[in-house]
Amino acid sequence: MTSTSDQRVFLADQVRRVHAGHAWHGPSVREALDGVTAAMAATKVLPSAHTIHALTHHIAAWADEVLHRLGGRAPGEPDAGDFPDPAVAIDELGWTRLLAHVDAVHAKLIEAVLAMDPALLPRRVGDEEVPALGTGHSFEGMISGLVQHDAYHAGQILILKRALLATP
Repeated sequence: MTSTSDQRVFLADQVRRVHAGHAWHGPSVREALDGVTAAMAATKVLPSAHTIHALTHHIAAWADEVLHRLGGRAPGEPDAGDFPDPAVAIDELGWTRLLAHVDAVHAKLIEAVLAMDPALLPRRVGDEEVPALGTGHSFEGMISGLVQHDAYHAGQILILKRALLATP
């Protein structure tokens, strides 16, 4: 059995690994995004799939939502929305800002996990289980869920990126 302080260190390390690298599952979010340009991020590879831009926005938005929950806010949809409006174009400056934001929110999340009250780990997030909101689980489960969420979307980004690079 690990202590709650050890569990906070473990969870923070998992967030760091899924975001920045040395993850067991494969490329991290940032490794998957490495070399992606705004034009690539905006390209719709498959009609029924999100763009890399949309997935990156989604990852940042939910990391931000989890950060707010750790700060005491009631669970809800992310402030930035679940996914961006597909009608809004992304340019290089906007893409650079989004990449900086995804890095910053994960760095803040790591700090918040390390600083959180250990008594919060087993406490329930939200009043009921709502899968779309990630509620009904413990705070520990929510953080673990975010790691799984990021790993899943990093895989999607990597597949889209490979498809874009294979296109002549």
